[in-house]
Amino acid sequence: MLRLGFPVIGVSDLPRAVAFWTAALNLVASDEWATDDWRTLDHADGSGRALALMSSRSPIEPYPRIHLDLLVDTAAEQEAEVARLKELGAQDVGWDSYPPKPDFVVLADPDGNRFCVVDLSNAPSGG
Repeated sequence: MLRLGFPVIGVSDLPRAVAFWTAALNLVASDEWATDDWRTLDHADGSGRALALMSSRSPIEPYPRIHLDLLVDTAAEQEAEVARLKELGAQDVGWDSYPPKPDFVVLADPDGNRFCVVDLSNAPSGG
């Protein structure tokens, strides 16, 4: 039976991406399926796979159709996590498509892949 696996992010520097995403999301790099072009990242609590990183030569999409949303519960947590992610190597993105009262901040990982940090307390659905 078909089932959804886990997101895969294309990266140009696999070791740098492993270092960023494991620190950003408290994941651990798995040796399962590991190659020079692929790493699977697991939840640190042992509950399974969370994310995969794959070497890629394709260009960064400035407005990706699919991206990761990283969730926090409050505006204060959002501010703190954005600062922490920037210390780990995330970059500000000059995002020109913010709505009037955004509940998200757009960042890019060290490879330039866009992702959002979403404040659920400010989300249109109210969390």
